[in-house]
Amino acid sequence: MIPITVVRVGDRERELVNQVLDSGSLAQGKMVEQFESLVAHMAGTRHAVAVSNGTLSLVAALQALEVGPGDELVTSPFTFVASVNAALHVGATVRFADIEPDYFTLDPTKLDSAITDRTKVVMPVHLYGQMSDLDAISTVIGDRDIKILEDAAQAHGAATATRRAGSILGSFSFYATKNISTGEGGAVTTDDDDLADRLRMLRNQGMRARYQYEMVGYNYRMTDLQAALGIPQMERLDEINAARRANAERLTEAFADVDGLTPPPVADGYTHVYHQYTVRIGEGAAVTRDQAIEQLTEKGIGCGVYYPKAAYDYDCYRNHPGVIIEQCPEAERAATEALSLPVHPHLTDSDLDQIIDSVISVVRG
Repeated sequence: MIPITVVRVGDRERELVNQVLDSGSLAQGKMVEQFESLVAHMAGTRHAVAVSNGTLSLVAALQALEVGPGDELVTSPFTFVASVNAALHVGATVRFADIEPDYFTLDPTKLDSAITDRTKVVMPVHLYGQMSDLDAISTVIGDRDIKILEDAAQAHGAATATRRAGSILGSFSFYATKNISTGEGGAVTTDDDDLADRLRMLRNQGMRARYQYEMVGYNYRMTDLQAALGIPQMERLDEINAARRANAERLTEAFADVDGLTPPPVADGYTHVYHQYTVRIGEGAAVTRDQAIEQLTEKGIGCGVYYPKAAYDYDCYRNHPGVIIEQCPEAERAATEALSLPVHPHLTDSDLDQIIDSVISVVRG
């Protein structure tokens, strides 16, 4: 079986983890500081505030923005539910704007109708490794007092012609399967000195210094063990993403003329980092998306569906008083067509040949 994702730990990661173990100090410390510096450099911001996981990075960012009951947040319905859960956790109400027909990211032309006088945050999701159109989203928001919080969990090192992922206000995840992994982990990136200061207090029980409490806080801290895993990967980020892009380009070239199979398009001027390589199985294919999964699995090709439903299409959200639902047909269509294939940096030429041959034979029937 060619797995859809592979996690490998190298000698440098082991060396740094052992340094932490030998130091006898395992909690947040110098390794976290070094990791934060690398994350800030990636996003092009002055600050990165590391936390214990990606969902908490969204929660902490919303808390630092003082989002709460009575406020509304607009996000994509085609996302991992952490985007929704974080907003509900702080007591905000969630609205959705549909995704673009050609991409999997929030459609700026659908945004204005979802914004109300209670909207405090717009949360575009940089899905699968490609950024949302932040410039167009900013234009739609205009001079309204609405913050942009980028859900950049899948977009380490992604960029557009004008911005890097996380350069406005970003939330990154370093979960086990991400392009950069610390097992669990997250970070908020920002140029706002006051916001960064508030985030650092929030993650540390509201303390500016030991027993100097200035706000109600929590324990959101990342450990030095987590950071030690992430530092060597952050140092190799360009290499990791280049390998993913090379694999994706080979797949896209092979799939370009296959009826019913749409490779993931890359917007002009964008740098896609391919957390997932996600095709669409649609009209013209000899199989449905779900049939394709079954047949590819039989052929030894790992694949997955991210995500099988629009976020609002689960009972726990459909019946939630904090979720306002208007149908988003493009998100619902994507949920029936999207299929992710292996693109990770550890694929061999033989693996890629097998993936290509298997996918084409299944789709053509």
